Amino acid sequence: MMPSYRFLVNMMKRKVGVILSGCGFLDGAEISEAVLTLLALDSHDLQAVCMAPNEAQAHVVDHVTGEEVPGESRDVLREAARIARGQIRDWKGVTSDELDAIVMPGGFGAAKNLSDFASRGGDATAHPEIVRLLSGMHAQKKPIGAICISPAVVACVLGKQAKPTLTIGSDPGTAQALQAMGAVHQDSVVDACVVDEANRIVSTAAFMCDARLKDISAGIHALVAAIQNLLNSDSEAKGIDQ
Repeated sequence: MMPSYRFLVNMMKRKVGVILSGCGFLDGAEISEAVLTLLALDSHDLQAVCMAPNEAQAHVVDHVTGEEVPGESRDVLREAARIARGQIRDWKGVTSDELDAIVMPGGFGAAKNLSDFASRGGDATAHPEIVRLLSGMHAQKKPIGAICISPAVVACVLGKQAKPTLTIGSDPGTAQALQAMGAVHQDSVVDACVVDEANRIVSTAAFMCDARLKDISAGIHALVAAIQNLLNSDSEAKGIDQ
């Protein structure tokens, strides 16, 4: 039986890992940013590979009251599966070899479940699995995208080694914490992105700014477009037809 046309097209698409840190901006992935990321990837004909940690969240927050819920526990992977419509993998089974690029939407989950930046700031450390994935992508010179607060995770992993240029918008306290981890911060407006050509890292501020959803969408689309440009430049250098 011949494979379907859709199957063949999907096999040819570049694969972009999307790391989700739960579901809900106070204790997981920021839902709007995650959905806008998936939309931007699809608009640029890039195939999303959603993944998340298969473990308990740092804590659970009631998104009505904004207060932590004592004694309640939720699994990051199962919560993130709500955003990915069930099409999600345990990140332990994903390697940098199978991806062309990787993107992290924001939300406090990035600073609580992927790292401890929320509690330790410039002294933060990252989850061993995110260290493995980001270090692997960086070593292979594959693009990394970071949205909202997730540039802090990039700084945790690559700050001292690569000194990446990142943006979280213009908040001085957060920028100072990134710089304490070795990154270089560049102020940016919400509907733009910052591209570190040398390290192949793209970041955008999103909800780190008090902005309208359409402007946050524009910034995320700019980030994905920049990642696609980096991928295209790779293919051109290798003489691969698009």
